[in-house]
Amino acid sequence: MTNPKGACLVIGAGDDTGAAIARAFAREGLTACVVRRARHADALEALAQSIRDAGDQAVAFPADARDEDEMTALIARIEQEIGPIEVAVFNIGANVRFNVTDTSARVYRKVWEMAAFAGFLMGRDVAARMVPRGQGTIIFTGASASIRGKAGFSAFAGAKHALRALAQSMARELGPKNIHVAHTIIDGAIDSGFIREVFPNVDQMREQDAILNPDHIAQAYVMLHNQPRTAWTHELDLRPWKENW
Repeated sequence: MTNPKGACLVIGAGDDTGAAIARAFAREGLTACVVRRARHADALEALAQSIRDAGDQAVAFPADARDEDEMTALIARIEQEIGPIEVAVFNIGANVRFNVTDTSARVYRKVWEMAAFAGFLMGRDVAARMVPRGQGTIIFTGASASIRGKAGFSAFAGAKHALRALAQSMARELGPKNIHVAHTIIDGAIDSGFIREVFPNVDQMREQDAILNPDHIAQAYVMLHNQPRTAWTHELDLRPWKENW
C-alpha cells in the first residue's frame, strides 16, 4: 500500500495524544504509521483501523522503540513498503514520580531509555533517510520537565532534558539541510484516559477550556510541519490559558 505522499511515523501512538496526532496527519494525506510496544498490539491495530474507517491510511507496527535493531528495521520497512517518511513524531512520555532516594537505577535507566534514548534512535535513523531527499519534519514531544526539574521527578526530568538537548542539536545540524526539527513543551494536564481517572473535576476543566485537548495539540503539530521554512518554529509551548507557569 505505497503512498506517493509519504508516511507519518508516530512513536508512542497511545489512545489520546499520539492517536490524535496520527489521525491529524492521516487527514493530510500521509499514511499514519503508528508504533507502540507489542503488548499494546490490539489497541494499536484498533487505532489504525479507526483511521482507515475514516477514509484515511494507517498501518500498525508493534515494536520496542528502545531496541536499535527493531527501529532500524521498522524505518527501512516503512520506507520500502509505504513511502518516504515525511514526518516523524516521537511521543513517548514515561512520566513517573518517585522520591530520589526511592528511585532505583533500573527505574532511572528505563525512563531514560524510553523518553530519551528511543528518541535518539528514531531521530538518527529518520534523519538518515530525510537528508538525502532534502526535506522532512521531526517533532519531539516534551513537557514542562524538559526545562525545569521538580521534586519527585528526577528520572523524568533528566530524560526530558536529554530529549530537548537532542532536539536542539539536531535542529542546528539538520536545519541547514532543510530538515525541520521541532520540540514541543506540553505544560498542563491532557484530556486523556489517565487524567480522567485521577482528576475528579475533568468535566469542569473541559467546560472551562482548562485542560489540553489532544486534537488541538495535533493541530499544532500539523502546523509545524506545514510552516514555511522562512519562519520555522523550533520550540513551541502548548498550555491551557488557565495554566499557572
